Formats: sequence, structure tokens, C-alpha cells
Amino acid sequence: MTLTTALIAYVAAAALLTITPGLDTAIVLRTAAVEGPRRSALAALGVICGCLVWGIAVALGLGILLAASHLAYVILKWAGAAYLAWLGVNLLLEPRAAFDLDAAPGPRGGNWWLRGFLTNLLNPKVGVFYVSFLPQFVPKDVSPAPFIVLLAVIHGALGTLWFAGLIAATTPLKRWLQRTAVVRWLDRLTGVVFLAFGARLAFDRR
Repeated sequence: MTLTTALIAYVAAAALLTITPGLDTAIVLRTAAVEGPRRSALAALGVICGCLVWGIAVALGLGILLAASHLAYVILKWAGAAYLAWLGVNLLLEPRAAFDLDAAPGPRGGNWWLRGFLTNLLNPKVGVFYVSFLPQFVPKDVSPAPFIVLLAVIHGALGTLWFAGLIAATTPLKRWLQRTAVVRWLDRLTGVVFLAFGARLAFDRR
């Protein structure tokens, strides 16, 4: 995989994952609907900063592991493939019927940036997902750590665009994301993506 191919594939996959509704989307939508766009933007910024912290942490840890040990890479590869496959199968077999905004923290006032940041930073699933997903987009001849940081920054940029769209069109997007057909379609499509990348990771012969 060349550098250009890796970046194109990653942007396509990360864009789909960004728009698939989850806790981060719920936080931004709910804050926008209840507390207004300024506070929602701060919450979104906190979420993105949390992603960047996870990305840097994963990049540093993986960079050391992948550079030092082929066995560590093999173990990580199979663990990541299994995790992505498990996520994909669950999304295909049990897609959500609705996107529940009540899953997000309610309006309590205070520091909205910190609310978004801690919600993301204290979610270990983000770290596990980054460990499973990001390494397979690292080209063979590229240093893993800085490239994974770059991928995390790209993910943050995509999140910024998505959150800006959510805040600018809170009401129609909220209604759209709460439609059963939309949520099921996004979950199943994301499940297919997870399975495809899990299989790709499993058969990687790097």
C-alpha cells in the first residue's frame, strides 16, 4: 500500500465512522439543542481533543512495540482483527432501532469543553478502537508513530467538519439521525466496513 492509497482509504473509512452516530454525536447534538451552538462547539472541541490525546498515546505505544518486536505486531494484528470482526458482526446482526440522545450527559452547566474531553478520554473503547483500526493504514516503509498521529489528526479534522454540520443544522439532523431506517443502515454499513478491515488486517503479511 502506497502512502497516497493509505490516506485515501483511511479518509473514506474514517468519514463513514465519523458520521455513524455514537456517544460523541449525542453529546454535541444534545448540547446544541438544549444549550446553544457556542457551548455545543466547546463540547465538540473537547471531544476532538480527547481523540487526539488517544491518538498520540496509541501512536507512541504502538511505535515502540512495532519497531521492537515482530511478535508484538502479530499479536496486535490478530487481536485487532478479532475486535473489528466482533464489532462488525454485532452491528450487522443487531443494528440499533434508534439513536438515543438520552445516552449523552444531560445539561448541567459548567465547563462544556471539559465535559466533551472527559467523556471521550475516559472511554477506553476509543483507545481500543484506535489500536485496532489505525495500524493497518500505516504503509510498510513509513515510521508508525508519526503516521498514526497524522491519522488521528485527520480523524479530528473530519470530526470538526461533522460537528460543525451538526451544530449548524441541529433540528433536521437530529430528526434524520433518529429515524430507524437511517440508524439501521448506518450501523450495517459500518459493520461491513469493520468486517472488511478486520479481514484485511488478519491477512496482512507485513
